[in-house]
Amino acid sequence: MNIEPVVTMNDLKISFGSKKVLKGINLEIYRGQIIGYIGPNGAGKSTTVKILLGLVDGYSGEIRIFGEDISMGDVEYKRKIGYVPETVDLYENLTAFEYLTFIGEVYGLGLELVNKKAKKLMAILGIEEVYHSRISSYSKGMKQKLLIISSMIHNPDILFLDEPLSGLDANSVMIVKEILAELAASGKTIFYSSHIMDVVEKISSRIILINEGQIVADGSFVELQEKSKQGSLEQIFNQLTGFTRHKEIAGEFIKELQEG
Repeated sequence: MNIEPVVTMNDLKISFGSKKVLKGINLEIYRGQIIGYIGPNGAGKSTTVKILLGLVDGYSGEIRIFGEDISMGDVEYKRKIGYVPETVDLYENLTAFEYLTFIGEVYGLGLELVNKKAKKLMAILGIEEVYHSRISSYSKGMKQKLLIISSMIHNPDILFLDEPLSGLDANSVMIVKEILAELAASGKTIFYSSHIMDVVEKISSRIILINEGQIVADGSFVELQEKSKQGSLEQIFNQLTGFTRHKEIAGEFIKELQEG
């Protein structure tokens, strides 16, 4: 049986001015995969995601999501996508009720349904008491839970998550990791970007390492481990990106602190 990928990238390239950011990304991503998309700062991770979301234009190559070429201008595919950006400016003068019902209605949910879902999801994550409070009064962890709820409230088929665990306490991290595992098991696709290597190592069914705009590794953690002969994802990351000076730099920093 031929299984069609939910996301296809063929020779994806983009430059900003004279800087080549993506240099020919080729990927096929399938239902039920949790993709750990990692790389150093400036490698092209966020640019890739923003192109897939239709937020950045000017690329060359072909991108298909749910089999549709996104360059054709049909934005219907976006109804099936959820997104948690690394940094976001929430409408902090709104309440969670106002924010989540707005997001839900943008995705085509009726007010009554989205209000019911929003209240229940807030309660499940332990923040129902601030449902009618202004977002400006929230802690960082509360804001992150609100973002996670807003990205999933319409039950998307693909989730793009950029550092989604930022600001969450240990119990909430375990809950979100379990939610992602169960979503993947139900056939959802999760595109997960983080600098926390041990989390990526544990939750990803497939890890894609991008460096200087190119894919330098693609496989499960065990497969990458066998190829590189390294023990941890952090060690694999350092080997494949050529960064081996962490101990030297730390030593220089400590020496400078102790001078004088």
